[in-house]
Amino acid sequence: MTAPLRLGIAGLGTVGAGVVKIIRKKADLLSARSGRAIEISAVSARSKDKDRGVPLAGYAWEDDPVALAKRADVDVFVELMGGSDGPAKAATEAALAAGKDVVTANKALLAHHGQALALMAEEKGALIRFEAAVAGGIPVIKSLLEGLAGNDITRVMGVMNGTCNYILTRMQSAGLSYAEVFEEANQLGYLEADPNLDVGGIDAGHKLALLASLAFGTQVNFPGVELQGIGELTIEDIKAAADMGYRIKLLGVAQMTARGLEQRMSPCLVPDTSPLGQLEGGTNMVVLEGDQVQQVVLRGPGAGEGPTASAVMGDVMDLARGIRPAIFGQPASTLVAATPASSAAPAPYYLRFSLLDKPGALAKVATVLGEAGVSIDRMRQYGHADASAPVLIVTHKCARQELLAATRAMQGLDVVVGAPVALRIEDL
Repeated sequence: MTAPLRLGIAGLGTVGAGVVKIIRKKADLLSARSGRAIEISAVSARSKDKDRGVPLAGYAWEDDPVALAKRADVDVFVELMGGSDGPAKAATEAALAAGKDVVTANKALLAHHGQALALMAEEKGALIRFEAAVAGGIPVIKSLLEGLAGNDITRVMGVMNGTCNYILTRMQSAGLSYAEVFEEANQLGYLEADPNLDVGGIDAGHKLALLASLAFGTQVNFPGVELQGIGELTIEDIKAAADMGYRIKLLGVAQMTARGLEQRMSPCLVPDTSPLGQLEGGTNMVVLEGDQVQQVVLRGPGAGEGPTASAVMGDVMDLARGIRPAIFGQPASTLVAATPASSAAPAPYYLRFSLLDKPGALAKVATVLGEAGVSIDRMRQYGHADASAPVLIVTHKCARQELLAATRAMQGLDVVVGAPVALRIEDL
């Protein structure tokens, strides 16, 4: 009979406790589906005495996760501590050095050190599996590694941070300001201890960097991700976008172009009738485009105990079955160091600005746009109670450099009040 697969779990927060619950509750089902028993040998966390809602007395305890990673009775080290460095990195390296496979939900660790860890794993004949690191319960990594392996991936995009999507959809549905919904999300416990990881796009940027590596055969390059958070969006932008048939999303996009690897995580407008436009609340969605399948849309819960623990167990089950794909889809030594794209692909843009009620004011703006090479697709002007009026413009496709040149020039006009707001419109 095949020997049990023995786990050492480091980190017993929401996800770690969820993994323990699944293994305890579904032991017979897991064994039947994998062909061997799945057991927990030992665990580690900051506090031994904390009540985690699941019995732990039957497992050995290690105060030090590095010691846990080195235990002889651990076959797979499950790293659920988080953090790009510190104990998570040290314990993962210790497990790999001992030839043990690693399952992790730690996108920051892999976004910053993925290439080095993958090379180390391959040298030792070990694997790193990280389905839970991207989009919670959505099997997007498995889709890229297996289901779409016969495709040349042309574009990856999606909403990969549920907190930001909650904030943006709540602003629209309730007509609340960003500050009001931010505080609401904080009270509900949706935000990270450092909120900028969420609203600054960093958390989602980590995930995008991992997907880009899998999709395009490149080394993980998080510094190459262009990041822009949602903190500067106003309820006026939300309402104006809706009035023109769009929704605003913190959207990640990765594609290989003639200019290099383009990786963007920024607020974008998407058609309100599109799958991404209809995505509500804390749900995630990833869209994969390939030369054979055209477009695949994956939607599901992006965080939480059950969804993330489910993704961890999917990786554990694959290891139990002997399924061992390359960590990033191909040997780490063959991954190329992608050149970051020097500029984003041309796209239409949404422009919002305030214009003084003076003769010829709009003509001055049109002239500035035309001189920068930006043409107007459609425009809308709203009523006003003071000396200035809000104006919305949707441009035809243009290069971002042309748009930036235009908005800089607009700020020098004596008829434009304040700085224009410019958001990319993503073609779906």
